[in-house]
Amino acid sequence: MEGKLMTLTEAAQLVKDGDLIGLGGMTLYRRPIAFVHELIRQAKKNLTLLAFTGGFESDLLVGAGCVSTVRSCYFGLESFGLAPMFKRRVEAGEVKVLEETESSIAFGLRAGLANVGFMPARSLFGTDFFKVREDIKVVECPYTGEKYTAFPAIRPDVAVIHSQLSDKFGNCILEGEHCVDKELALGAKTTIITAEKIVDTEEIIKRQADIVEFEVNAVVELPKGAHPTSCYPDYPVDVEHILEYIELCEEGKFEEYLQKYVLGVKKHKEYLERVGKND
Repeated sequence: MEGKLMTLTEAAQLVKDGDLIGLGGMTLYRRPIAFVHELIRQAKKNLTLLAFTGGFESDLLVGAGCVSTVRSCYFGLESFGLAPMFKRRVEAGEVKVLEETESSIAFGLRAGLANVGFMPARSLFGTDFFKVREDIKVVECPYTGEKYTAFPAIRPDVAVIHSQLSDKFGNCILEGEHCVDKELALGAKTTIITAEKIVDTEEIIKRQADIVEFEVNAVVELPKGAHPTSCYPDYPVDVEHILEYIELCEEGKFEEYLQKYVLGVKKHKEYLERVGKND
């Protein structure tokens, strides 16, 4: 077997305009930043972003105009404060927010994994969540008559997970917090692994893979692919970089950040044309 290794450009082409895309990692830890950069360079549009917690990577996608709908139970930069471009786009009415909770995402993914239309749970009764999510219903157990919340299935078109180690087939290791990465990888129609380092399968076997090859469609080797978020134990959060990002956003210079760190001069001109602005 030749494996599933691809270039970053090839892997990002698996994401289509309008897809529901799930991004792995947690807050400012092990986020697929380099892959998000490539999505921005390829000018993906109208994506629905599913993130258990939206962080730096999600703010980049939203700011660049790639996202039309956000599904997340948290969107921010932890101790660094609010996610500036998410706040700006939502307040301007440019991005729709589909309210989620930890339970609505978790049970929705479970329903998708079980290949059923919904998953029942005892969550959210006594809250106003049903007023903002009319697609979430209350059902009655046919055996006991007990009432349950019915969470509709979530089946991402694409999941992107950044890992510390992977072999060329997609058997990979996730150090630290796994969040819902395993569920995303198993439930998505297409799963892409970006990895700090590609190693022999024997090394993965010694460690016991967290995600296995039959769940994976593409593998990309991307050293420091989570920067400026952290990737334990390889590197910590780049505090200075995130502070620079926040400062530029607050000064209305998000596009300057994109040109400096994501697009380059040529791609930046293409980006400005796409969003209808003059250079």
